[in-house]
Amino acid sequence: MIIYVDIDHTICDVDAGPDYLDYSGAEPWQENIDKVNRLYDDGHKIVYWTARGSGTGLDWREITERQFEDWGVKYHKLILKKPLYDIFIDDRNINTTDFFNDFDKYRDEYLPRVDDNIIDNEDKSS
Repeated sequence: MIIYVDIDHTICDVDAGPDYLDYSGAEPWQENIDKVNRLYDDGHKIVYWTARGSGTGLDWREITERQFEDWGVKYHKLILKKPLYDIFIDDRNINTTDFFNDFDKYRDEYLPRVDDNIIDNEDKSS
């Protein structure tokens, strides 16, 4: 299964500056990193997709890759400059807080059902 994961306010905390976010001082949320790493270890393809640089045009790749190395983040791909938005509506999204608070439930029950496309069939019949 391919799993896209955001970075800021998902696996780390970042300070907001007056004009833009300063990602260089981001602090890792190791518990969340460890949970995503478990998904990687389970054989899922982990893609980090972030809006870093989307609003400013700055290239945060080198700093982000260094942070990932320092924090022990396991991943297959890093994509920067995710579109800026206020709300993202999608049938496959999971709220960060819900996911990490109920990680075992999502990992053990939800992800296998999505992988088998069971979720789509159930949603259509409701």
